[in-house]
Amino acid sequence: SLRETLRKRGVRVLTGLGSYFRQVDKNRNGFLSQAAFKEALKVFHLEVPGGDFESLWLALDGSKSDKVDYGEFTRAVFGEMNEYRKAFVRKVSFAYMKLDFNKTGSVPMIDISKCYCAK
Repeated sequence: SLRETLRKRGVRVLTGLGSYFRQVDKNRNGFLSQAAFKEALKVFHLEVPGGDFESLWLALDGSKSDKVDYGEFTRAVFGEMNEYRKAFVRKVSFAYMKLDFNKTGSVPMIDISKCYCAK
């Protein structure tokens, strides 16, 4: 199954899919159409037979919006994060927001060096 394949191939494929999803998300709305999602699976050699794809799509598109977001996809494959991981993500997100002074979505090294000393 797709879930077993992804678990075997692990984080590398999942992060690669995340990058790919962001590239093909031309509207920057966080969602992919069914055709774009199907293409992403092909690119990463995660082909799913037709009937199985329809079942997968129905499971991912619970809101029947004819689109799916990356968060829904990862939750469907790997399940929800445990409380420890959720707390860690919140801490990292908070730290990143403090570093991203200009709210640009990227942090230059000069800004990091203002807040963090590696000594």
